[in-house]
Amino acid sequence: MTKTQSRKRLKQSARFFSLIELMVVLLIIGLVMGLIGPAIFKKLTTAQHKTAEAQIFLLKECVKGYYLDMNDYPRSLQDLSSNPGSGPKWNGPYIEDGVIPKDPWDNEYHYENPGRDGRPFEIYSYGKDNAPGGDSENADIFSWRQN
Repeated sequence: MTKTQSRKRLKQSARFFSLIELMVVLLIIGLVMGLIGPAIFKKLTTAQHKTAEAQIFLLKECVKGYYLDMNDYPRSLQDLSSNPGSGPKWNGPYIEDGVIPKDPWDNEYHYENPGRDGRPFEIYSYGKDNAPGGDSENADIFSWRQN
């Protein structure tokens, strides 16, 4: 093999990664994802709960606005977006765009009028599992636990 041919072959092999080099890079990526992946999922769960808390707070304020106009609490959250036929005092919609949001897990928020323990109303989400009780991502979020 001539000197020119060996240089040409060296340049061609330098353009591509070998299989070993690719496997090492993939191994490093896998290790990094294994270390930071759980932390990212924990942050996602926390963010979903914070979103549900914020939405419940806003719904609670909308219900209070309804009460100021109607001197009564709505029978359902839908009363915030459309007149329940209670007369001309209704000054809604009390929620932006007239759309009642779903919780971060795509479930409807629960509304009770009257609420439990003598509260006038209650808004809550059952969390990811949409079942009473639970902890972590399945923990329930209630309007009465907020200030």
